Amino acid sequence: MGAPGLSYLPDHGDETYHVARYDLRLDYKIVPNRLSAHAVLTAVARRQLSRFTLDLSGFKVSAVRVDGRAAKFARRGHRMTVKPARPLAEGAEFAVEVRYSGNPRPVGGRWGDIGWDELTDGALVASQPIGAPSWFPCNDRPGDKASYTVAVTTSSAYRVLVTGDLVSRQAGASATTWVFQRREPTSTYLMSVQIGRYDELPLPGPVAQRVAVPRRLRDKASADFGRQPEMMACFERLFGPYPFGEYVVVVTDDDLEDPIEAQGMAIFGANHVDGRCGFERLVAHELAHQWFGNSLTIARWQDIWLNEGFATYAEWLWSQESGGPGVAELVREWGARVPGSAFPIGDPGVAHLFDPPVYKRGALTLHALRGRVGDERFFAMLRSWATVWRHGAVTTADFVAHAEAHAGEPLGGFFAEWLGRW
Repeated sequence: MGAPGLSYLPDHGDETYHVARYDLRLDYKIVPNRLSAHAVLTAVARRQLSRFTLDLSGFKVSAVRVDGRAAKFARRGHRMTVKPARPLAEGAEFAVEVRYSGNPRPVGGRWGDIGWDELTDGALVASQPIGAPSWFPCNDRPGDKASYTVAVTTSSAYRVLVTGDLVSRQAGASATTWVFQRREPTSTYLMSVQIGRYDELPLPGPVAQRVAVPRRLRDKASADFGRQPEMMACFERLFGPYPFGEYVVVVTDDDLEDPIEAQGMAIFGANHVDGRCGFERLVAHELAHQWFGNSLTIARWQDIWLNEGFATYAEWLWSQESGGPGVAELVREWGARVPGSAFPIGDPGVAHLFDPPVYKRGALTLHALRGRVGDERFFAMLRSWATVWRHGAVTTADFVAHAEAHAGEPLGGFFAEWLGRW
């Protein structure tokens, strides 16, 4: 159902090629907010290409090369059209090299300013949904997943955290270079860089977990994230093994409107730490995204309920597990508050992409499915959904087919009732 291939953000991304790997070298001066960078994208042409586009907002671009040859380029807004010296054959692998510099700033839009942003003392990146071009040239489509190497050089007084595994750190008296690898296929909007004066708080358990936090908030964070290892064990039991090597939580020294989702990482504001577990619902939500949203990534923005509805239902499951309100109570509460929706949550439109019904009615849809197929089939369905599509890109149609296979019956009418169109 719906309109396959119809993009909510037609001015982001290019479907004519796929990026397999990004190699980013970033030199960042904190006080002047100055970034000098070198990016190499390894890509594959999906058809013969005489030109293609990249997404990059701001910056002065000093050079673009394709397969080692200087390429012509033109810029309009955050779009950069690149014309290689020679056309690229369908199926050909090619490398794009971009050198650029300037003052990184968020990308403005209907969701406010999103992307690389200055903190009071440091920097953060919130890339969802259109912020990735604020710091690197990319093919900014959620379904175009790639591996990454990101090297960040900045003042030695600061700690750098990037969505990936730290593979080297070369410390100097004034500057330190941190190199991270994100081996698992990752969407551009799930890549993040965090720079600040952080202490690290390790958490126990078989999955490596740590919290990077300003020293003044360390004790509060220790309490607020103290049950995260239990939460991790609960979600591994329900959804299957944690899909990445580690989970890193960053608590900034500034307030944030909402936590920020990234791959293998979540970022909270100082206002989300109170020392009384007052925001544990959000801790559960962001952790659940590592399965639903990050490992399994939506191929199209219209399927956002697959991220947010699943993470919201995980909140409810954890609430019951941890002695809070039970799932049935939360279903009654939210069923009364969002009994229906003015828009189809399976295709909400750009204007409603992050509206509450997508989250809450998405979770109610899952609970209704659970009631229809029974607990045994439902949780087996969730675990296999996370396993079969591990590190892949998914659509609502994929989930409907998966659910039907487990239920042993057609479910098109059921999902049409709950999601509207998709």
